[in-house]
Amino acid sequence: MPPSGRILKRLLVGRAMRSDRLGETLLPKKLALPIFASDALSSVAYAPDEILLTLGLAGGSLAMLHSWKIGLCVVFVMLVVVASYRQNVHAYPSGGGDYEVATTNLGPRAGLTVASALLVDYVLTVAVSISSGVQNAAAAIPFIRGHEAVLAVAIVAVLTAMNLRGVRESGKTFAVPVYLFMTSVIGMALVGLFRELTGNLPDAESASLQLRPETGFESLGGLALVFLLLRAFSSGCAALTGVEAISNGVPAFKKPKSRNAATTLLMMGLIAVTMLMSMIVLATWTGIKYAEDPQTQLLRDGRPVGASYVQDTIMGQVAKAVFQGFHPGVVFVSIVAGLILILAANTAFNGFPVLGSILAKDGYLPRQLHTRGDRLAFSNGILILAGAAAFLIVLYNAEVTKLIQLYIVGVFVSFTLSQTGMIRHWNRHLRVERDPAARRRMQRSRVINAIGATMSGTVLVVVLLTKFVHGAGYAIAAMVVLFFLMLGIHRHYQRVRDELRVSEDDVSAQLLPSRVHAIVLVSKIHKPTLRALAYARATRPSILEAITVNVEPDETRALQEEWDRRGIPVALKALDSPYREITRPVVDYVKSIRSGHPRDVVVVYIPEYVLGRWYEQLLHNQSALRLKGRLLFTPGVMVASVPWQLESSEGQEERLDGPSVGSVRLGK
Repeated sequence: MPPSGRILKRLLVGRAMRSDRLGETLLPKKLALPIFASDALSSVAYAPDEILLTLGLAGGSLAMLHSWKIGLCVVFVMLVVVASYRQNVHAYPSGGGDYEVATTNLGPRAGLTVASALLVDYVLTVAVSISSGVQNAAAAIPFIRGHEAVLAVAIVAVLTAMNLRGVRESGKTFAVPVYLFMTSVIGMALVGLFRELTGNLPDAESASLQLRPETGFESLGGLALVFLLLRAFSSGCAALTGVEAISNGVPAFKKPKSRNAATTLLMMGLIAVTMLMSMIVLATWTGIKYAEDPQTQLLRDGRPVGASYVQDTIMGQVAKAVFQGFHPGVVFVSIVAGLILILAANTAFNGFPVLGSILAKDGYLPRQLHTRGDRLAFSNGILILAGAAAFLIVLYNAEVTKLIQLYIVGVFVSFTLSQTGMIRHWNRHLRVERDPAARRRMQRSRVINAIGATMSGTVLVVVLLTKFVHGAGYAIAAMVVLFFLMLGIHRHYQRVRDELRVSEDDVSAQLLPSRVHAIVLVSKIHKPTLRALAYARATRPSILEAITVNVEPDETRALQEEWDRRGIPVALKALDSPYREITRPVVDYVKSIRSGHPRDVVVVYIPEYVLGRWYEQLLHNQSALRLKGRLLFTPGVMVASVPWQLESSEGQEERLDGPSVGSVRLGK
């Protein structure tokens, strides 16, 4: 990398960290909570919107009557899931989370299904959270409207840079906004409760409007009403996203890892359900009307409000009602809500790379995802997540209502399979455990996981039934594609391992090549060519010759004359090239040597000069690179690069001294 590139990288990422400093990146609970729980906590800012939005399809009275009931159902499911995952973090503290649980207890295919679901859900977490954060911020900063997608992509880039600096550094940065968000929501709930008890809580700005039912929802029968309520429930279950992140991130906790992770999980669950119900109750008390198409559904004096009406989020409207007469409170809540939603994406930035690393280690994703970067973060996974999320944000123009329809499916697939796997885990251990106290503890855990599996499976069915045609089908399709892609990657790695495996017969049958045929490529007589000849002669091959490609006969003739005049003690052969190609004549010649002597090894020395500045590469052709690419696929052929560093490349860290073969550089 040129010096300018290294300087920019250090500015963005920071100084590289030694591998033995990995322990310094481990997190205490006070930092783990904002890092891993920000996704679940931030859902308070959009889950109530989705509940009221769905109920609003049938008019305002339905939302007022049933929103708090649906909220309680979501709270119950969340508490069950939190209790279930507390069993997971104790039983599987290695960080594999749902993937490890499903793979160990239900088999590799089940584990791969969970992994596919989680990877898709992590990408959607980033896209939904950041898009929702931008929309919440627009309630306090109007000039953002119309530029949400551009701003959201810019925020993805900033989050990516912060996470590339390392988990602990990003956690310190994000801790303050997360705690401010919790304080603002709970504080707003207390103020709202006080004003309600004293009869001083104002109505929301939309309370005076009428909410007209959408076409087809004017009068719902029993079955249709149940279906709509289930759809609202499935949308509200967006509040459960992020619960699994802690079980995937157990290795990032300080010791005792499992206990700290379980405590953090419980804290997250209690805080999240408190804030969620506070927002739903305040929305009911202030009489908020919330519509999917506010310009036509919301009426003022019997007429649609029209395009001039701007519908704020539920949290924005609640804040304006609770803090009526105190505008700084409204601005504070809106800005902090926007920040937490943006930072909630950090949960995925920690979960996706870790899961990708585990999958890469198991051979289901490219090995590069298992490698830590300069700051001991899984940099390649972070970059892939950022690219996929930015693509979705641009594709859906940062509209949460559209993105949310793709959401939730993946997380409940992983919930269901994980909890089912935990039941089999306890069954297996109960068959061999004889200690009565341990058996009672395992049986209690099995009951918790059984309830969790039942609830998760029920919610998954509801989500599939109510949201498939609204966008969840695309998420399922992405999971299927990813599932088979990872299977293909695994088969490739297995095939390579089988082909490269060394048996006892292979060791005893290894024979030296009968001859080494060395070839030096020559385009002109200059220092790189002379160095390549010197290195080739130093290896003492059986046969040594130099070859050039006859593209311009006059230049070839002049080259041969100078070659003879200098008395170079190596024969120079010119290969004909009637179509002015360079690569094909060389490859054909090398193959002809191999065809006549299959036990010979051919070593091709390619002289090349190294440039230090990227723009200088544009001024030189890449014939050596193309030729190496072709020769590497030719059996029995080795390629030796003999680089000559020009002055512009002096001082580069990558410069090495001495010869090498293949991908290793030869120094000046």
